[in-house]
Amino acid sequence: MRRKTIVASLIAASLSGPLWAQSVQGTVVDEQGQPVADAWVTVVGQNKKVKTDASGRFEFKDLQSKQAELHIEAGSFAHRNFRLDLPAQGLQSIQLALNPTALEVIDIKASPFHASATESALPVSVLAGDRLKMNQQSTLGDTLKNEVGVHSNFYGSVASSPIIRGLDGPRVLITQNGLDAGDASRVGPDHSVSAEASTASQIEVLRGPATLFYGSGAIGGVVNVVDNRIPTEQVTKGEWMLQRESVNNEKLASGSAQTFVGQTGLYADVFWRDNDDYSIPGQAEVHHDDEDHDHEEGASGKVVNTAATAKGFSVGSSYLLENGFVGVSFGQLKREYGIPGHSHGGHEEEGEEQAEESVYADLKQDRVQFLSELELGLSWLQQLNSRIAYTDYQHMEIEEGVVGTTFKNQSEEARFELLHPVIADWRGGISLHYKHSDFAAVGDEAFTPPSSSEMLAIALMEERHFGPVLLQLGARTEQVTIDASDVLLPELAAHSHDEDVDDHDHDHDAEFIRVFDVEHKFKPYSLSAGAVWDFTEGYNLGLSLSRSERAPSASELLSFGPHIGTGSYEVGALFSRNTDPDAEQAIVLNRQPIEMEVANNLDLTFRKISGDIGLVFNAFYNKVDNYYYQQNTGLFAESGHSHDHTEEEGHDHSGELPVYLFVAEDVILHGFESQLVWQIAQPYRFTVQADYIRARLDRGGDLPRTPPLRLSSELAYEGDQISADLRLTRYFKQDKVSELESATAGYNLLDASVSYHFSGALQDIVLYVKGENLTDEEARVHTSFLKDKTPLPGRSLGLGIRGQF
Repeated sequence: MRRKTIVASLIAASLSGPLWAQSVQGTVVDEQGQPVADAWVTVVGQNKKVKTDASGRFEFKDLQSKQAELHIEAGSFAHRNFRLDLPAQGLQSIQLALNPTALEVIDIKASPFHASATESALPVSVLAGDRLKMNQQSTLGDTLKNEVGVHSNFYGSVASSPIIRGLDGPRVLITQNGLDAGDASRVGPDHSVSAEASTASQIEVLRGPATLFYGSGAIGGVVNVVDNRIPTEQVTKGEWMLQRESVNNEKLASGSAQTFVGQTGLYADVFWRDNDDYSIPGQAEVHHDDEDHDHEEGASGKVVNTAATAKGFSVGSSYLLENGFVGVSFGQLKREYGIPGHSHGGHEEEGEEQAEESVYADLKQDRVQFLSELELGLSWLQQLNSRIAYTDYQHMEIEEGVVGTTFKNQSEEARFELLHPVIADWRGGISLHYKHSDFAAVGDEAFTPPSSSEMLAIALMEERHFGPVLLQLGARTEQVTIDASDVLLPELAAHSHDEDVDDHDHDHDAEFIRVFDVEHKFKPYSLSAGAVWDFTEGYNLGLSLSRSERAPSASELLSFGPHIGTGSYEVGALFSRNTDPDAEQAIVLNRQPIEMEVANNLDLTFRKISGDIGLVFNAFYNKVDNYYYQQNTGLFAESGHSHDHTEEEGHDHSGELPVYLFVAEDVILHGFESQLVWQIAQPYRFTVQADYIRARLDRGGDLPRTPPLRLSSELAYEGDQISADLRLTRYFKQDKVSELESATAGYNLLDASVSYHFSGALQDIVLYVKGENLTDEEARVHTSFLKDKTPLPGRSLGLGIRGQF
């Protein structure tokens, strides 16, 4: 009888709900005790989130625990966490105080824990709001180039990818709403990133290894472009922009709108951008690589083949539930842009300059994406986040109206995050991740063979507060497979320019090409541990340790051919230089095993968050074994295009390209990033930031194209209607260069903007003017493959208007 009574009691308790279903009611205030309206209050680990009303009040009901951790975020205030013990009667009329901060604090979406940049063990930057709109450029790398620790591999303004702490290409993952962008931008700098800044809500930069969330392709960092194409809340809002630039006659129009019908969210955006060739400073020279350094376009002062046009749209819909959302979207991007510096060295007539070929890229991408976040509230599964994407990408290079080379990439990706309920104060979960891509390049300049890459991974992520210390732990293991069935080893009689080579000695019609299959399997793993210590009010210290492995990409392994976009003949790590000085074949198969990169990274961060002065200082040390990079061999090979020579002139080298071989060596990268923000008075703010990267080979020597030391300062005024800023950036000389690489002179860039804010037609409107490179200084980007051919644009004035409702 007693046993039946106990069972009946347990059944009744389970049907009536948890015994600890308490409520919390309170007010969020500032340091003077005044209410803070529109602050977001989140129950950590339970996916419950409310916004404070005009009196700063909030309320939660039926919290499923005896303890609760509240995370509070509000504009101009430092985010804070409060741990509360919940008595049986709940908590009423509690008061939670926030401290003001001079730093811009924005919640980041790149992590399933959704913390702010000041609460992470890894350094994070977020570009959003007015700063994003004023800094946005036609390419992603140029949009982010002013962010601390981030540079651009500037490619004549038509393409650029971000460089994070000296790392780019396959080591920096570009994502859109958390999933790989699925383009070919990691193959070469002349391939545009398929992400548009004008319709983004924010762009997040994770500096340092982020492999646990995104995989080994993020061994150097992540750039996550966030937009609202899948709505997550029942709101009606929109924004639009019109802009005109003088330096390249750029015209931009973009807009987005979001609304809902019942429980269904709806979203749409569209953009159009068009520009001509850009102008360069009056004294700048744009030259070829030949000894005479002839002007490419000296008379007109423009860099040819830098015109571009782009357009795109996306639509999305979601079903909004009480416990989350489920949504799907479709986006399309089309872009045509010139490829500067693309000449094959046609012979000059006497008194005439060498003509630049008319070469442009025609890009198209279709992308379908599925996102969902569902709070399940199960005893073993608190929340399930799902992200799935399919991307169809095509990039054609067209010369004189004829398609020369076509690049295609079809990719599928899925990531599922299974977050468990809070267990012994630990929160976290497991991530399951799958990615597959089929990449093909067909044509005269297909320097890499068709290949298939597949990745399957599982990761564990956990974090817990120990008093003032937040501890973050993670581990990830992957299986990566690279398959290619048509890998080529053609005859390559490369030579030094010091050698006397007669082209007639080689019978090109009888070239011998080996074709073979390649399959490589790798099992990289990653481990990380991080801690954030709030050692006193308004200050914290961050420490992050990680070991990350990366399998080389297909292009790093299998390339063998002319890559005109970089002006080089690229050879992958599957091959090696022939050590026999008498052999006619300069490149042979590499008989050494293909190793994975292994990065051991240490990050230290100091932050002063509250008060009129905000400070963030990061120092990092990264030792990478088997680091794959392109080494200049000092050899030259035929580009594959015809060239002329006569007996009087001898051999004409204008149809040749320097041979770059992917090699693996141990390297060390270390440096720092710092930012100080001083709120001088309410409308005035002064910012100083600096970053430095030292990238060197362990055996001695330097890595190529390492960003130089950079120092910048900005004075900003933010009034009720007028805002303005003046920014001066100093790029120092870079003379720590690799073999056969030239140094780059330092330069200063002066930028400014003025905005006028007003209300009209039921919306907030901003009319603005901005100027870039106001001193019209000649500037050459050391990280660019085309620094000698494409200096930065000259003085530019932009006029725009934007609105939001």
